[in-house]
Amino acid sequence: MQGLAQFGDTRQRLLRQLLLARDGTGVEELCERLRISHNAVRQHLTTLIVSGLVQRVEPRPTGGRPQARYALTEQGRELFPRNYGAISAALISQLVARVGEAEVGAMLQELGTTVAATQVPLQADSGEALARALAQRLDALGYEAIPARHGDDWQVEAFNCVFHGLARQHPQVCKFDIAYMEAATGRRIHHMECMVRGGQVCRFKLGPEPSRGAAVTGGGS
Repeated sequence: MQGLAQFGDTRQRLLRQLLLARDGTGVEELCERLRISHNAVRQHLTTLIVSGLVQRVEPRPTGGRPQARYALTEQGRELFPRNYGAISAALISQLVARVGEAEVGAMLQELGTTVAATQVPLQADSGEALARALAQRLDALGYEAIPARHGDDWQVEAFNCVFHGLARQHPQVCKFDIAYMEAATGRRIHHMECMVRGGQVCRFKLGPEPSRGAAVTGGGS
């Protein structure tokens, strides 16, 4: 189970109260709103803190004894549904209708390059080290990626396409991934296997190191 569904009713209600309290809330307030004991609230909070979903925040100045306050972490906020997929698909459909698939593909490619430019370029002294660094960066973005050796080549395999549903409707979305990886590594990226096209993973081969002065322009195959 994912999201709030993994929790019981009381813990779900507690998390919703914390979502409403942007600046955090105290144990006493949670007791009143949930109609459960102080001990029960503290037990729930302790478990959620250990899980990285809740954190203690600075108490509000009241002139009296500071009262501990609690708020959701970013990870905790991600428990609540955010329908990015449907909104993104609708947006891309509108763009395709207005400017065409080729132009949308070019826009996504440019976006991938732009996102990579906000991060420190990956540097490594071998193909293996570069594949590991790229896999680690993709993994941080939710791709569940690992480095993998295929013959003499080091490649990256991603088991979770973050755009899977969107890419099934609009395959040009994959241009974002390719452009991002090429800009991050300075290498040509070849899309060897794709889950949208029936593959078991999304598999990317790193091209050879470019000659000095050469530039990677995007649009790997």
